[in-house]
Amino acid sequence: MSSGAKRYSGEKKLNMKKVFAVIIALAVVIMVVIAISKLLSGGLGTEEKAVANQYFAVYTNEKWGVINSKGDIIIKPEYEEAIIIPDSTKDVFLCTYDVNYIEGSYRSKVIDNKSKEIITGYDTIQALENYDTNNNLWYENDVLLVSKAGKYGLVDFKGKELLKCEYDAIQALKGVKNSILIQKDKKYGLVDHIGAVIIEPEYKEIRPISDEYANGYIVTGQDNKMGVISRDKAIAVEVKYQDVQAIYGNGNYVVKENNTWQIVNSEGATYLKGKFDSVKSINGENVVILSNKKYGVITLSGETKIEAKYQDITYAFEDNYIFKENNKCGVINLSGERVVKPTYDSLIYRTESGIFEADKSNAENTDFIGNDMTIKLSGILSEIDTELGYMKVRVENEYKYYNFKFEEKTSKEVLKGNTLFLDKKDEKYGYVNKDGIVVVDYIYDDATEQNKFGYVSVKKDGMWGTLDSKGKQVVAPSYTLENASLIEFIGKWHRGEDLNLNYYTDK
Repeated sequence: MSSGAKRYSGEKKLNMKKVFAVIIALAVVIMVVIAISKLLSGGLGTEEKAVANQYFAVYTNEKWGVINSKGDIIIKPEYEEAIIIPDSTKDVFLCTYDVNYIEGSYRSKVIDNKSKEIITGYDTIQALENYDTNNNLWYENDVLLVSKAGKYGLVDFKGKELLKCEYDAIQALKGVKNSILIQKDKKYGLVDHIGAVIIEPEYKEIRPISDEYANGYIVTGQDNKMGVISRDKAIAVEVKYQDVQAIYGNGNYVVKENNTWQIVNSEGATYLKGKFDSVKSINGENVVILSNKKYGVITLSGETKIEAKYQDITYAFEDNYIFKENNKCGVINLSGERVVKPTYDSLIYRTESGIFEADKSNAENTDFIGNDMTIKLSGILSEIDTELGYMKVRVENEYKYYNFKFEEKTSKEVLKGNTLFLDKKDEKYGYVNKDGIVVVDYIYDDATEQNKFGYVSVKKDGMWGTLDSKGKQVVAPSYTLENASLIEFIGKWHRGEDLNLNYYTDK
């Protein structure tokens, strides 16, 4: 006989409809409770944003440390000098300590995210600084400058020796990645980021021909003669000329010989000898030249395409050039047709997006012109992201998103990795999730879209604070940030004023 419970014949049968009704009612109550709980915690319908791990210098109480992209303290703030992080994706932190400002002495070390010293045996260790054309600071990747007994060498981020400490000086070639100047006995050479020699140290000077290392380097010999050495160590232009312009295009170089400018290639062919005073760019067979203080365009064979009569000419794309006449800018093609009339005070072409930005000094808005030379949009550019393929433009006091075909998009369409999306109602800002459900009520005077670390910045009563990727308050609005050119938070930390230092603070 079964030991299981049984119903006696005298018991009433269960009313299954009522049972199901009770179960459903309980489920609804539970769901409502969960929803209210999530709403109160700022988590209704939101997921935590996936964030790649990165490291940043942090400054608090007059000390420096390191945080990660979640805002967690990785290196306790206890250093008096800023900690340098050459690559934010790697736990390689350069710390300076025991600084004597009177004697100009200091000690340095490299530690990982456990504060363990990972490179030893050198007197000093430094990151290799470099600067772009706008003078923004960056560091050479996976290479550090070390010294021993007054001589310099290179190691990688793991401490592997790339160059022995036998050079008088080592520095990055300004504006060019993966190109490092070495100096020995007052002569210069060049190596790459793994220490491989590109140019032996035997030249008086080495300059970049452009910001692309593939275009080669201008070298000056001890006899002051100049030439070009390519990235593969070949002599692209024989070292015999008076001067070489920092211009490269389609295998051609601009050189001066016997006080006369000309264009040469690596095979020794010569073009346009004595036909110009200077060259601005070489684009295929076409050359933007300066002659008698006026700009024009001629071919390598000497055919005039655009008469040299303009204040300025800048190559844009295909056969189109930006020109300046009577202090006004427009666009002209190689047929001489003025496809955009010279009515603008400023005109630039963004190659990555294929868009002209045209400004007039008396107009607040920028005209955005497409490759068909028609105005597609007018507004104030707030942001442009060539990686994700969108731009954010303020149009009639509203921020709108467009792709590079000038098609209007929603923030959800362009910011696909976000969990919160900025929304506006009755002149106040709040946030919705990807389904359009309000996660953060409309209570803020100003706010930003979610940053790549998952945080949003919100402003109320003149003060800034931050919310996390679920809309939960992390820092109540309490910072004025009047001098900040970029308002951004990672956890409780906000971006410091000096963007070049790339640091965060809670002060």
